[in-house]
Amino acid sequence: MSAGLVNIAYSTAFVDELVRSGLRHVCISPGSRSTPLALAFAENRAVRTWMHVDERSAGYFALGLAKASRQPVALLCTSGTAAANFYPAVVEARYSRVPLIVLTADRPPELRENGAPQAIDQLGLYGSHAKWFAEMALPDESLELLRYVRATACRAYSTAAADPPGAVHLNFPFREPLLPAPGEYLANDSGDAGRPDREPWTRTGQGVRLPDSGLVERLARELNATPRGLIVCGPCDIPGVTEPLVRLARLLGYPVLADGLSPLRYGAHGLSLVLDKYDAFLRDAEWAAEHEPELVMRIGAAPTSKPLTQYLQRYPSARQIVVDEADGWRDPSLLAAEIVYADPALLCDALAAALGERDARAQDWAAAWLEANVQAGEAIEEKLGRTDGMFEGKLFAELATLLPSGSTLYIGNSMPVRDLDTFFGSTSNRVRVLCNRGANGIDGVVSSALGASAEAEGHTVLVIGDLSFYHDMNGLLAAKLYDLNLTVLLVNNDGGGIFSFLPQVAHSKHFEQLWGTPTGLDFRLAVEMYCGRHVRAETYAELRDGLRLGIEGGGLTVVEVRTDREENVRLHREMWSVVSRALRGKSVLGAGA
Repeated sequence: MSAGLVNIAYSTAFVDELVRSGLRHVCISPGSRSTPLALAFAENRAVRTWMHVDERSAGYFALGLAKASRQPVALLCTSGTAAANFYPAVVEARYSRVPLIVLTADRPPELRENGAPQAIDQLGLYGSHAKWFAEMALPDESLELLRYVRATACRAYSTAAADPPGAVHLNFPFREPLLPAPGEYLANDSGDAGRPDREPWTRTGQGVRLPDSGLVERLARELNATPRGLIVCGPCDIPGVTEPLVRLARLLGYPVLADGLSPLRYGAHGLSLVLDKYDAFLRDAEWAAEHEPELVMRIGAAPTSKPLTQYLQRYPSARQIVVDEADGWRDPSLLAAEIVYADPALLCDALAAALGERDARAQDWAAAWLEANVQAGEAIEEKLGRTDGMFEGKLFAELATLLPSGSTLYIGNSMPVRDLDTFFGSTSNRVRVLCNRGANGIDGVVSSALGASAEAEGHTVLVIGDLSFYHDMNGLLAAKLYDLNLTVLLVNNDGGGIFSFLPQVAHSKHFEQLWGTPTGLDFRLAVEMYCGRHVRAETYAELRDGLRLGIEGGGLTVVEVRTDREENVRLHREMWSVVSRALRGKSVLGAGA
């Protein structure tokens, strides 16, 4: 068998086994050295091939696709710096627990570290950000090696998907010739057909983490004896957690502080104890000082809200119990008294079954939080109703009224995710909210949203700032090539709006140069280059019309809203003043128009 045919047989066995394990999508960036694997993917009808010229966009598209599907997605590129362009997405995959299978083609060992072109050190390229790395053996025609390839493919898929999910990296050295000669073909009797009935070569399984009965009894006694408790549900995408958590909260009388990136805010599971305005009323130092918790139970990643984080840090004596469905350590505050590794839904069900009668004082505790949430919500709503200019917070309030049930909402980092937390309230509509919150970066968000849209049940809407949009405009090519449906709410304050809230704003001499970083770009031209619709919304009526056009019309629609950074800061601060006045029973009208 020729070297080219060996490469193809080797790659075909590997791809076949990934598909048998469950792989449905691969994102490929073009190149020569990766040809055997690229052809193997293209020839396999059971896997969808997504071509991306830009490797960085490919990485983030795969990330969004894997987020939406909750299944591993493969990435393939050629040798050299192409592999380095996957790095940001690999980092995000680790910290946001997203399964990726990263496949990098490479020069064979004799062409490394000796000046050969397009050859860099790719061994362990992603360091600790990859869950597992393997340098694949050079292809040969032995059955033993083909079995090794199949077993490794099974291991790669399983490892990427296992809790906590993340990226695995396999480096494939190929010798030339990469392809068989014209007319040469792979015989069907090569002896490598894999397991019968399309079974994986090595089937793997992962059970759920059942809570220990002794642990449940001890925690139930502790919760029963603690009337002033809170449940904090941070960013998470855990299927089936909402009903058990809400049921437990009702039995305990504990308010649920639901992050905008948690599923607790959205759906018909019952929202009576779910708070969505805590980011606003916890900014009030007087209210926070009067409501000290005894216990905090946390589920999901660290909350987005800085006021909530500061509130919890204010009371280090409060017992914090962190529940993690995987082997993580989600305690940036360093205040956790206990980390419980268990499936959150099963744990909540078990605790609910073990609880006895509750202390009546818990009702008063919950009532105080619910009243503050209502007061803050009414004050914000009234203030927004009197805000005529294009305020970034109000954009989310408008969006909340327009998103149909079943939508996917992808959120950019920096200011959008923070405004979501305060201004996009709870709704009985089923909305899935996603965000690249692992490393909190502004890069690759357009591509991630497009990747999610490829798997989304309903329409996908992305809310993003202008710098983040600029950072990943290459990603828009996927919308054009694959006719994907994405509506983008582009919040353009011509620069880094979040820095206007930070101490750097006091350094006026260099602020615009170093942090404001205005670009003055006309994004309409870029959107039209990718065959998308561009709508400039200068009023809230135009905003609503533009969003409806995108949601109902399909394809790529970018609704751009221009805002002023300084005015945005002023309106946010007026909002917090309005909330504080409401908490004291004062009219919000005295807090500015």
